[in-house]
Amino acid sequence: MMEKWLDSLITATPQEGFELAIKLARMGVKYTQPDADIRSKLRPVYEQNADSLTLASQVVAIHYQTVAQANNYWK
Repeated sequence: MMEKWLDSLITATPQEGFELAIKLARMGVKYTQPDADIRSKLRPVYEQNADSLTLASQVVAIHYQTVAQANNYWK
């Protein structure tokens, strides 16, 4: 089991919410592939691939929608 790192989806600003969305996406990868060496070896495969980068951006966007909703869209 990994360390506890997520206490809340509540953030003070939309910028902080976006940064949290990125962290959520990154942690999802870390949970899926916990071996840092393997993640490092895989990076060259997807960092030059437009489709992979687009999909990564989509994952961040989905997380951002969740964070924004949890924060009542910072109204």
